[in-house]
Amino acid sequence: MADIASHETPSTSGKPIEKKNDDKKQTVLERHGYALGKTIGNGSYATVKIANSNRHERQVAVKIVSKFQAPGDYLKKFLPREIEVVKGLKHPNLIRFLQAIETTHRVYIIMEYAPNGSLLDMIRRDTYIDERRSRKWFKQILSAVEYCHNHGVVHRDIKCENLLMDQNFNIKLSDFGFARGQMIPKDGIPLLSETFCGSYAYASPEILRGIPYQPQLSDIWSLGIVLYAMVYGRLPFDDKNHAQLLKQVQSKVTFPKAPKVSYACRALISRILVPQKSRVRIREIHEDNWVVDPVVSVQTSSTTKSFERLSSENPKSPTSEGEETMIDRMVLFKEQVQRTQVDR
Repeated sequence: MADIASHETPSTSGKPIEKKNDDKKQTVLERHGYALGKTIGNGSYATVKIANSNRHERQVAVKIVSKFQAPGDYLKKFLPREIEVVKGLKHPNLIRFLQAIETTHRVYIIMEYAPNGSLLDMIRRDTYIDERRSRKWFKQILSAVEYCHNHGVVHRDIKCENLLMDQNFNIKLSDFGFARGQMIPKDGIPLLSETFCGSYAYASPEILRGIPYQPQLSDIWSLGIVLYAMVYGRLPFDDKNHAQLLKQVQSKVTFPKAPKVSYACRALISRILVPQKSRVRIREIHEDNWVVDPVVSVQTSSTTKSFERLSSENPKSPTSEGEETMIDRMVLFKEQVQRTQVDR
């Protein structure tokens, strides 16, 4: 297993990142009513800054892409695709695209600003996320990804850094730099991708093997990695060595003894982190016991109480190991009954 680390993608989160050479040319943005502020994210060829917008009467995030530093394939392929994709998306759990401005030297993408950092920041702060909050946020992520897939969009870079927190601590999926549109199956036959996208730690086995893959199912794999990261505060697979990583992702996922996580949650993760032929689909995840029912959380956290306002759910908590075992058995029995009914 591996600690959660950032994977160098520009973020629209609210965590300041110092940048040595700030962009000084602001005249184009000023003409459009944007006053640039502090840097909140940067990468190899892009920077994200906060800006005050007269037009929108609020703070926004501005992604600044340097045409001199960005690779040619990014400028010709991925960046135009990103802009085209996000322009057509509108969902409460997606970072909203506002405007794109292109100059001779730069491309500016103006987006909704998420002031409360990323899911990665939250995990690092709290060590792990209790199941109540994890369920709430996972359902929001699931809703956003389902919306994208229903509109023919695959994200291909779902990870904790790209899941931002708005002012009410709701999840906002961001960074569509590797996204692709028009991916709705034709005549029931799924369209495949061949481009390696995303981060190794969140990449599905089929991507790591370098074979054509169904991107919707790879997005689902990444959802499983995110859920694991939330409830355990670490990543399930170590991405330091590619050969070892490929071996790990093709084996059955294992779970640490601590923190304690309910059987239902572990079972869902196990249904996601499997080969793509057996991998659970989004519709089935919606119907999963852990997602549907406020299953009793067996975790405890010193910071949980301060986040009770983030969720309307109010599950009871078990008071003994015996109760936990009984709950796990009840969930297992319920799943077996449901699967038997489906088989019929």
